[in-house]
Amino acid sequence: MGGGKLTLLCCRTSWRQREAYVLENDLIRLVSLTGGGHLAEFCLREPSGVGLNPLWNPPWKTIEPYRYQKKSHARRYGPAVTGRTISGIAGHNLCLDFFGAPSADEVTQGLSIHGEAPTLRWQKARSRVTANQALCELTVRLPIAGLRFSREITVRREEPVAYFRETVGNERRADHFFHWVQHVTLGPPFLSHNDSRIFVSGKHGRTFPHGYEGKALLESSRDFRWPNAPATGGGTVDLSRPFVHSGLGFVATLLLDPRRDVEFVVALNTRHHLLFGYCFRRRDFPWIAIWEENQARTEAPWNGCCQARGLEFGSTPFPVGRHESFANGPLFGAPSFSTIRARGRMTASYVAFLIRVPEAFNAVGNVRLSRDEIQVTGSAGGKRQSLRIPAAGLAQAGLV
Repeated sequence: MGGGKLTLLCCRTSWRQREAYVLENDLIRLVSLTGGGHLAEFCLREPSGVGLNPLWNPPWKTIEPYRYQKKSHARRYGPAVTGRTISGIAGHNLCLDFFGAPSADEVTQGLSIHGEAPTLRWQKARSRVTANQALCELTVRLPIAGLRFSREITVRREEPVAYFRETVGNERRADHFFHWVQHVTLGPPFLSHNDSRIFVSGKHGRTFPHGYEGKALLESSRDFRWPNAPATGGGTVDLSRPFVHSGLGFVATLLLDPRRDVEFVVALNTRHHLLFGYCFRRRDFPWIAIWEENQARTEAPWNGCCQARGLEFGSTPFPVGRHESFANGPLFGAPSFSTIRARGRMTASYVAFLIRVPEAFNAVGNVRLSRDEIQVTGSAGGKRQSLRIPAAGLAQAGLV
């Protein structure tokens, strides 16, 4: 699994005229934006530079979301309730402390979709490069929610793996109920209908109760078994295949396997022979919300030209905001929000990985963590095949 020159790096950089920090080892490169904390790039390092980025980058020019001004930017990105977040969105972003839209009263107080975290300016708390690993920690304070958040990302020498450790702190003297969602979004050219498939450790799903702005691929509020979900007008849609029907979109949720301690979501591209995925503890994130935009939204900045698939693992099933989520209560017997005690702290760890797979490798059956590796079981040419990804930091991260 050799990359380029053996090196470890953590430094400030510029990404498409945005402030960012870059983490590198000999195999992978990650870029994290300070505006909203979005993870914009996760690539393999190659002799000619960096390879294909699985993470979605929108077709519009983004800005630092904390610089969004209604008078200057609403026409380009939409009204503040959505436009403030959309103006700076990229790849993997954090939804905290709610997932979905704010209430009408919250909008008047300046809140926008998916909470404060994806719109504020994050600060570097520390960085460290040693002989075996590079680390960068970014932090942000959510003044309206009364929360503090930190994300520590670590890469280790000769591993195509990024280790994430996140901490939420409650500054208030009262318990707090909230949503904590990793809004991971993939896009072309990594993701395509003919060459890509999605695999997850969950089966029991439900479609979104509110359609998709009049352009829904799926029927609303219907239970299903992954990957076949009920289509609008009859029949089913295989959700493991992205971008089935141009001009439509959908939202659905999956409850992850309650028999597992560690869950997974992965995307395989058989043309480029790349596998990208995440592993995380079910106790932290029992749900995956699946969102797809397939050239359905015609308003700015979408303009009918965007393709994106969200694989959003978190503590709540649907992006419906706080009020509806709390009123709905548990789904399939599983909770729909997180709770942090007064003046308390909560920590969650997870990993992301990106590897090249054999040319005939075309399906993933399982992903498991051992003490020092990620084990992927799948098939190639109709035969079972196992892949082993070095990950000596799993025990230190508390994932095994």
